Amino acid sequence: MTEIGLLHHVEIYVDDLEATKNFWGWLLSRLEYAAFQEWDAGISYRKHDTYIVFVQTETRHKNPRYHRCRSGLNHLAFHASKELIDCIEAELRDRSVTILYEERHPYAAGDDCYAIFFEDPMRMKVELCAY
Repeated sequence: MTEIGLLHHVEIYVDDLEATKNFWGWLLSRLEYAAFQEWDAGISYRKHDTYIVFVQTETRHKNPRYHRCRSGLNHLAFHASKELIDCIEAELRDRSVTILYEERHPYAAGDDCYAIFFEDPMRMKVELCAY
């Protein structure tokens, strides 16, 4: 039986499903998620009992565009090891992904948390952290 209160899933509507699949498929595979379900307008990735769903936003709902500082989702944060963070950082740079808070990296989350913050194709903030 799944523990009460654990997150079941997160569903995020996106402007460009193909760019999202390219980015999140790579990242989530590095975090040991696997593709779970796929259909014309979306895809989900699963790890144990939790999954993340990305759905193509309908054209009529694309304005205003997503911005993480508006009301709503600001970022997703994932546990990782320092070693994995370092590996993913190199891969992010190879992919020309925007790294946030470079001047404070890798302690932008505080002195007790080794972390990296970066943006997905919609400019949603993503965090990997190791305590």
